Amino acid sequence: MKILLLEDHVALREIVADHLTQCGFVVDAVQTGDEALAAVATGSYDAMVIDLGLPDIDGMDVLRQVRAHTGDRLPALIVTARDSLQSRLLGLNSGADDYILKPFELDELEARLRAVLRRPGQRGSGIYSFGALVFDSVARQAFVNGASIELARRELALLEELLRAAGRVVVKDSLEDRLYSIDRDVSSNAIEAVVSRLRKKLAAAKAGVCINTMRGIGYRMVLGDNGEA
Repeated sequence: MKILLLEDHVALREIVADHLTQCGFVVDAVQTGDEALAAVATGSYDAMVIDLGLPDIDGMDVLRQVRAHTGDRLPALIVTARDSLQSRLLGLNSGADDYILKPFELDELEARLRAVLRRPGQRGSGIYSFGALVFDSVARQAFVNGASIELARRELALLEELLRAAGRVVVKDSLEDRLYSIDRDVSSNAIEAVVSRLRKKLAAAKAGVCINTMRGIGYRMVLGDNGEA
């Protein structure tokens, strides 16, 4: 797994990078916010470790811009000396998956990083495979037997949520939160319409998967051809 480490303190950056490398991670280590944003824009990572006190832009702003670029697909751990409750809440509410105070033990950092990567639906490599279907969540592309399927933005978002759940039911309210912005009025059948379109496209592509309707609850993706159950 590949980690992006953003830390401006040279010695600490080298120590953390060396430790994570010894633990089996591939580490790209940078010292400025601009370097981190460039790396996220051009590369693919399984997680990001962010220091807040940077020489160019604040680490909290880096986190917000990363979230704007990647959504929530890139787990992020803040590592900082800012120990106030306000700073912790701001970091977590800005999209951090964990908040670690300096000084810290390297083994603890590793353990927390692995815990984030083990979470259900973790974003890992960004590649999901189910039946004949493969979905690249970074490139936002779906394939069946190597052939691309043309899907609209919300169809891709729905597909990602169902694949992340790995056959478990995803409740309808959760899908609405993930597919629509908070300031958008969502009609009662909006999710049903997206599900219907995606179901038809997957069937036409012979993806070997279907979307089951769990009436009154939500949806789940399973192997098979009939998605109306």
